[in-house]
Amino acid sequence: MERAQEHVSPGGPDQPARRPGETGTALELLVHGVGGTTPQEMLNDPRTVRITGDNIAAVFRRADDVDAETSPDAHRRDGPVPEAYVWCNLTSGNGTRALWLLLLPFMVVNLAHWMRPTARGRRRTVRLYGLLVRLAGLTLTVLLVAAACEVALDLAAWQCAGTLACADRHSWLGFLSPTVSDGGWWSSPGRRLALAAFVPTAVTALLWYLSKRTWSDYESQQPIDRAPEPDEDGSPTALGRPGFWYGRRLVARLRAAHTAAGLITVAAAVASAAARRDREPGGPAVLNILGLLLEAALASCVVAVVWVVCRRGRSENRLDRELDERFVRRLPLAALVLLGLALLYAGWERPGWESAGRLPGDLTFGGIALVQGLLVVVLAVVAQILHRTDPDRRAVLRGLGGPAVAMLACALGGVMSGGVSQRVSDWLDGTGTSIEGPPVLLTWQASVIPPLILVLLVLFGWLGRRAWQLARAEREAVARDYPDEAQDRARTRRIAYTRAMAALTDRGPRIVAVTSGVTLLLGAGALVGALTTDETPGEAAQGAYPLVHGAAETAQALGSWLIGLGFILFVTWGRRAYKDAAARRTIGILWDVGTFWPRAAHPFAPPCYAERAVPDLTWRMATWTRTTGGRLVISGHSQGSVLAAAAAWQLAPSARKRVALLTYGSPLERLYGRWFPAHFGPAALSSLHREVDCWRNLYRLTDPIGGPMRLPGDRGHQVDHGPLLDPLAYGRTDLLPLPAPILGHSDYHADPAFAEERRKLLNRLRPDLPGPRHTGEPPCPGPDADPQGSSGRSSA
Repeated sequence: MERAQEHVSPGGPDQPARRPGETGTALELLVHGVGGTTPQEMLNDPRTVRITGDNIAAVFRRADDVDAETSPDAHRRDGPVPEAYVWCNLTSGNGTRALWLLLLPFMVVNLAHWMRPTARGRRRTVRLYGLLVRLAGLTLTVLLVAAACEVALDLAAWQCAGTLACADRHSWLGFLSPTVSDGGWWSSPGRRLALAAFVPTAVTALLWYLSKRTWSDYESQQPIDRAPEPDEDGSPTALGRPGFWYGRRLVARLRAAHTAAGLITVAAAVASAAARRDREPGGPAVLNILGLLLEAALASCVVAVVWVVCRRGRSENRLDRELDERFVRRLPLAALVLLGLALLYAGWERPGWESAGRLPGDLTFGGIALVQGLLVVVLAVVAQILHRTDPDRRAVLRGLGGPAVAMLACALGGVMSGGVSQRVSDWLDGTGTSIEGPPVLLTWQASVIPPLILVLLVLFGWLGRRAWQLARAEREAVARDYPDEAQDRARTRRIAYTRAMAALTDRGPRIVAVTSGVTLLLGAGALVGALTTDETPGEAAQGAYPLVHGAAETAQALGSWLIGLGFILFVTWGRRAYKDAAARRTIGILWDVGTFWPRAAHPFAPPCYAERAVPDLTWRMATWTRTTGGRLVISGHSQGSVLAAAAAWQLAPSARKRVALLTYGSPLERLYGRWFPAHFGPAALSSLHREVDCWRNLYRLTDPIGGPMRLPGDRGHQVDHGPLLDPLAYGRTDLLPLPAPILGHSDYHADPAFAEERRKLLNRLRPDLPGPRHTGEPPCPGPDADPQGSSGRSSA
């Protein structure tokens, strides 16, 4: 593909503007949505040129428009210069992105950090909210490493290698078996554990490497570092702060803490078994003392890790380029030294030591589950306090969206760790009698999956009934929208059903609330059952009523089967996505939504693509308006509209006034405004409307993602066009002789209203007009204008 150098003047975006020629050229910057597309499709031209950017994200123009600003024919243009910003490779570029599925719990808990309610005058409570989410993220790291320890240390090295029947079936474990190897050097339980510890250590090192590598590839781009302008007031959203999209300091510090936590978890798993042996009567006194000292050192390192995680996150009011060197380097190094000492301590010769039963430390998973449950409960209390200080009726679950999502992240971590342990145990123990298997708590957690699925089936049944009722109600609305058409029952039902299914998006919070609440209750029951009985559900229910015993055994067997099926599907999906670009693009859509936010709660979450995309867009808009003195329209579809809004907030107020915003199929209010009220709430969206040149938003009732901005008062009509008709024609017409499709979330350009609103916006970009809000044909109507525009009916 051809390339050209971007025509910009030297210097930063705040230096005096140089206007080459005053050709009157205007710019339209297109930003695509989820799933991605090609620059040829966005620009409707097979010949495109990359004018700035790289293979990950870039800005493209048509080949004929490369030097449009300086071309002598620029004044003859009928419209603006179109540019396409293509960022899809940030989330679905190569096959390694499929491995990000393993980081799903980390991504979800990071989302919970940004879901805090809007609050005023509650700085300490806001900090407490962030601290609790960061601690929940830390427990997920410990849980993942503990699951790796369970597989490698307990199931393989301790149980299987220590049992003749299991070691015989797996010859690769023979050199670790005391019987098969005839007392070989590695057959000592401590040395087996020390050798197996390299597996969870490698997992921790891989997470550290991925976090550091993805930061360099995606998030290391610095935003514009500018001084505040004299008339610049405080914004109601943090998205406009200079340092919001540059979290290098926080990510580096959290990466060090989580890496140290993973290494300490491995060291504790290895050392605890040896220390327990040394504390038995007749154990070596010297090793006992060394074990106590090692455990004290590990406890001190744990305190240091928690303290680092609890510290304030970062400074967003400036571009924070500093690094906490003493934490970033010394803390993981100290944990690595303690791990080496633990391996040396466990590998010391202990005559007569044999492995039997499960590896000591079954309470680890119970302790993690208990801490996670307490953190979620306290987080819910804090979220309610914040919500009551500044209530937002549109916020999901009355401010409890963050705690609910944090609970789901913990549940995902538990299911994934339990699924891996169960599958490895079944693989090692073919007959089911040679080894005891994973901790009892993991079996209890698997057993609560069938009741949870049953509750969800009831909920989905209710949602289906609700969708049917909505579809019936929408049939009359469809008839009103096409009054001059002969009604076709099948066509009407199809349109009404599509609208009803799209409306179910607004009931998503109920699904999250029910799932999170039931998971919390069932998880608490599983924890109590495991700790009080120390038996599997089927064994604990023996002697009870036959119905209770049968239900317990059924739940246990079905839960284990479901976890196995889920694990197989998970691996299969990841493998397919690794090889298939189409499947990888589907996973990329998940990351488009989940990795928009910076890694403020978990450093091992998938990288934040917006820390690359938002600075890209901001630099492009700021430098173009500075060098040309012109105005531009930034046109965003779906997730692209979120990026466009975030980039507009990053501009200086003087540059922001030269930018018009066109959004379509936008989730800015419907999803982001409700789930992230502190950053995309009504006050933030209202301020964006006041500060940009103009803003128009298009949506359809058949769109499950996009929706109106619902700004208060007359500002709502100034931004929102009435819902566009979908399909464009009910039956066959002269212009559309074939049946028009129901477009839903796609192809907004096909609607004539889109071209009309775009034309009005672009007319405002003519340099001969005196000001951004004094044109003869304003696309942002006042309170007396028709809120429906040229087509569609008003929204409810």
